[in-house]
Amino acid sequence: MIAVRGAAKIFVARGAEVPALLPTDLDIPSGRFVSFVGPSGCGKSTLLNMIAGIVAPSYGEIEHDGSIVSGINRNVGYMTQADSLLPWRSAEENVSLPLILRGWPRDRIAARVDSMLAMVGLTKFRRHFPAELSGGMRKRVALAQVLAYDPGTLLMDEPFGALDAQLKLVMQNELARIWDDTRKTIVFVTHDLAEAIALSDEVVIFSGRPGRIKSVRKIDLPRPRDVFRLQFDPAFRALYNELWDALAPEIGAEARA
Repeated sequence: MIAVRGAAKIFVARGAEVPALLPTDLDIPSGRFVSFVGPSGCGKSTLLNMIAGIVAPSYGEIEHDGSIVSGINRNVGYMTQADSLLPWRSAEENVSLPLILRGWPRDRIAARVDSMLAMVGLTKFRRHFPAELSGGMRKRVALAQVLAYDPGTLLMDEPFGALDAQLKLVMQNELARIWDDTRKTIVFVTHDLAEAIALSDEVVIFSGRPGRIKSVRKIDLPRPRDVFRLQFDPAFRALYNELWDALAPEIGAEARA
C-alpha cells in the first residue's frame, strides 16, 4: 500500500538547511497497522505528512496504492491531535461534510452518516454541537468524519495525545475495534510506546534528529486485543522492555542536545 524509497526532508530556517529526516526506506503492506515512535523532532510527522502529500520530499519518493505521491493525497484520511470539527455544525453535519464536498447524493450521505455515528456509538448525540460534547465524544466524531468517505489508508498524528489517561484508553480500544472490523491500512504517530504496542502490527522506532529508522519490530500479540488489560500480559511487558531499550538512548540524546 505504501512504499517509501529514499525519502528525505531538509527544511530551510533562517537561511540554513535543517535536515529533519535522513533518506528512509519503508514498506507498509495493505491492511497493516503501523506506528511511528521516536523523540520529538525525529521526522515521524514529517514522514506522515509526506505520505499525505502535504510536504514534498527533498529527495526520494513515496508511492501510495501504486501511484507516486506528487501533491495532496486525496486517497488517505488524516486525523490530527487538534479537533478538526467546525463548531457551528452538529455532530452529524460534521460527519457529512467530506461527503458533501465529494458530491455524494443526499440519500447516500444520510445512510452513511447514520452508519458512521452508530459505529462510534454517538447516534443519540447526532444533533449536539462540539461544545456540547466531551473530549472523547469529539474524538469519536472526528474519527467518524475521517472514516465516512471510506479511505483505504488512515494517517493519524497523535490523535489521542490531548486526552486524559482514561479517555485515551477508551479511544485506543475503540480504534482497535474499528480496525478489527475494517482492516484499513493505518499509519499512527505517537510518543506513547504502550499505545503503539497495544494497537499495532509493527512499531517503527526513529532515531533522534535528524531522524532515521532505527528498528522495525513486529508486534505478534494475538487479536482482537483488550487494550484495558493488555498491559498486564507478560508478552506485552517483554515487548515494551525490548522497544524501550531501543528508544531510551534516542530520548536521552535528545534531552542532552
